[in-house]
Amino acid sequence: MFREIVSGSENRKEKIFLIKGLIEVRIPFDYYEKASKRNSDEYLISYAERKRILNHITGRNLVFVTKESGIPLMGSAAFGLIDRGTNLIQVRPVTGCNMNCVYCSVDEGRSSKNLCTDYIVEPQYLIEALRELARFKGKGLEAHIDGQGEPLLYPYMEELLEGISGIEEIDVISIQTNGILLTEELISLFEKYVTRVNLSFSSFDEKTAKKIHRINYPVNKVIQAVKRLAESKVDLLIAPLWLLGLNDGEIEKIINFALEVGAGRKYPPLGIQKYIPYKYGRKIKKTHSFRDFYSKLSVFEDKYKIKLILTPEGFGMEK
Repeated sequence: MFREIVSGSENRKEKIFLIKGLIEVRIPFDYYEKASKRNSDEYLISYAERKRILNHITGRNLVFVTKESGIPLMGSAAFGLIDRGTNLIQVRPVTGCNMNCVYCSVDEGRSSKNLCTDYIVEPQYLIEALRELARFKGKGLEAHIDGQGEPLLYPYMEELLEGISGIEEIDVISIQTNGILLTEELISLFEKYVTRVNLSFSSFDEKTAKKIHRINYPVNKVIQAVKRLAESKVDLLIAPLWLLGLNDGEIEKIINFALEVGAGRKYPPLGIQKYIPYKYGRKIKKTHSFRDFYSKLSVFEDKYKIKLILTPEGFGMEK
């Protein structure tokens, strides 16, 4: 499954390959020369010889989680399957993020001070484990593809979605994303398999977005992707994070935007989130109290005649 070599460059004693834009394989050059004579990509990227495999986005060591590895897919919050005792199963195929947000609850991205290893799960292994769990839990399930970072970094999304769609107990497939990697091709793929996309978007202002996400955030690109998603067969929920003192002036603009593009048909159009500090996450100085946060949402609910204080039941979740 790891045979597609997109590009390559020589770096003294190592040969570097980039596979599907995410996986960076560094192979000792003398071994590369031997493997080249056999003309076999499978031999090149096999586990038979010493090599270093990195996540090209974060620069961290990358571990392939396969059935043969013996690594279980339940028990870790970073990858695999998470069952919190409801009809929603979290599916986490990959770690790593293409942003470095000031509020990140798990300290993700290239600038992380706590993370040293990334994981990518073989799609068939993940599908088989999900099928087994779904049979145990019964019908009426939602498979929610999310992650500690950006799920769309997963290079085998089509295989994963196709496999999940074949599990009869699963009625809803949802996915979360920051929207940066959305393309026409991906949106077309979503139309075949995905019920709802939860898209995180927190500012129209480029300077504010850059300050929040700590990258050159492509505001216009994401806006166009949001509009295209809203026109598609996929239900769209726009999920801004309200950061006190950073994007206060953007929240009402995002509400108007969500209503203008027609987000949310079966599901709510917006899922405005409150910043919550976590022990190993990145901290910001100010935050709303829960009372203040929900009070402000109530004002917007009355003004725009929409539901902004959401409950799990509104998404069909049940214990």
